[in-house]
Amino acid sequence: MKIEMKNIYKSFGATEAVKDVSFSVAGGEVCALIGENGAGKSTLMNILGGVLPADKGKILVDGQQVDFNRPADSLSAGIAFIHQELNLINDLPIYENMFLGRELKKKGGILDLEKMVEKTQNVFDAMEIKLDPKTMVRDLDTSYKQIVEISRAIMMDASIIIMDEPTSSLTDQEIERVFEMMGTLKRQNVGIVFISHKLNEVIEFCDRYSVLRNGELVAEGLVKDVDVDQLAKSMVGHELRTISLQIKKEKGAEVLRVEDLSYNNDFKNISFSVHKGEILGVTGLLGDGRRELFQAIFGSGQIESGSLYLNNQKVQIKNTADALQRGIGYLPRNRKENGIIKDLNVFENASIVTWPLFDHLGVIDQEKQERKFEEQVKKLRIKMRKRSDPINSLSGGNQQKIVLAKWLSANPEIFILDNPTQGVDVGAKEDIYDIILELAEEDIAVVILSSEAKEIVRICDRALVMYHGVIQGEVKDKTMNEHEIMRLATGAGMNSVQEGA
Repeated sequence: MKIEMKNIYKSFGATEAVKDVSFSVAGGEVCALIGENGAGKSTLMNILGGVLPADKGKILVDGQQVDFNRPADSLSAGIAFIHQELNLINDLPIYENMFLGRELKKKGGILDLEKMVEKTQNVFDAMEIKLDPKTMVRDLDTSYKQIVEISRAIMMDASIIIMDEPTSSLTDQEIERVFEMMGTLKRQNVGIVFISHKLNEVIEFCDRYSVLRNGELVAEGLVKDVDVDQLAKSMVGHELRTISLQIKKEKGAEVLRVEDLSYNNDFKNISFSVHKGEILGVTGLLGDGRRELFQAIFGSGQIESGSLYLNNQKVQIKNTADALQRGIGYLPRNRKENGIIKDLNVFENASIVTWPLFDHLGVIDQEKQERKFEEQVKKLRIKMRKRSDPINSLSGGNQQKIVLAKWLSANPEIFILDNPTQGVDVGAKEDIYDIILELAEEDIAVVILSSEAKEIVRICDRALVMYHGVIQGEVKDKTMNEHEIMRLATGAGMNSVQEGA
């Protein structure tokens, strides 16, 4: 099967979202569709998926012109769209999710559960997936939820699958699992449109690429002929910084100290300190315990033993509200599940943390709140139209900045950022790095939790590397490199040659 989109135009009022774009994908190939947030990728794919009509242009399926007036038309033609926000119901088993909206029934209208389980198992067997169809979706990790979505598309006889940021919230091991599944699809002659900001994944897995910028197709070709830097330049229109962003500065006063902190097997005997104006990285691999450790410090996890000091005063943080009052902010990983509230607008999302701070006798001082919001919009360079717009109307990078604004409005002394650049494009990532550097210059202590060694090396003054719940070592200066971080993250000790350097 081959899909061709020719000379597609789409505008929203005065905004031209897609301008004369042609794009194609065929069975058995993976074509990357890349570009910054707002470049037109989603609009183009929503036209292919029957969600939006094109103003001009045509779509061909195997050479025949077609009209997709609704998503069902696109699906009937063999095109499945797996959106970034997974459309699964956690409180149902896998097999019921697979048949949602098209359940199999026996005579008399009774659900044919056995048949649905059987057909789900057949798809899993064909795709070489080891999953029990009766497993509850809530018990799956994010990568297996992605795999269930892909399997549902296969069950619907999809020949072309559009995958929007399928790995944005996955760990490295989970990504490998999804890539194995995609490799199986490719061998079975299914075509994949791979929308991603992770250019290393594009280089590793895709056959062709198309780059959109400001609604226009600016580059396309074979992936084997380009590298990450060339793709990044095409996306943003200029060279990106690749140098380290660390700034040599005097160490400020200690603001946070942890001594022998432990909980169960999640983290054990953890001791470290953070100073004003310092950017401390904490990294490792899946199961390293960093997330559990810092959730406990922030009051949303548990501590069995050990001591916590803020500004040299021993404290016990009872809950997240207590942590906030004491000057600790926490930007969680996976903003779509933990960072934004989809039913609230842009302003409400950005100001929700400040409600207790601007409360006077049960009434929120809205004037103060609005002033703070405008300050953050300017400071963080947030691109938006109206503050009353839905939060989902913003690009991923601007949503992440709104989450940043939410916590910065509370004036934290210590700011913990868990995967701060997850799911944002290369341009927005550089913006966020600049914001982090500005926070450090304002004497805020910044802690960055990240699985990306390259990110840790670029932005952090030093980093703790965790392995199975313990701090395996600290890297800084000459030992601050990806090789040493990976050694420690896999359980090796500090490199003795570098230690003595």
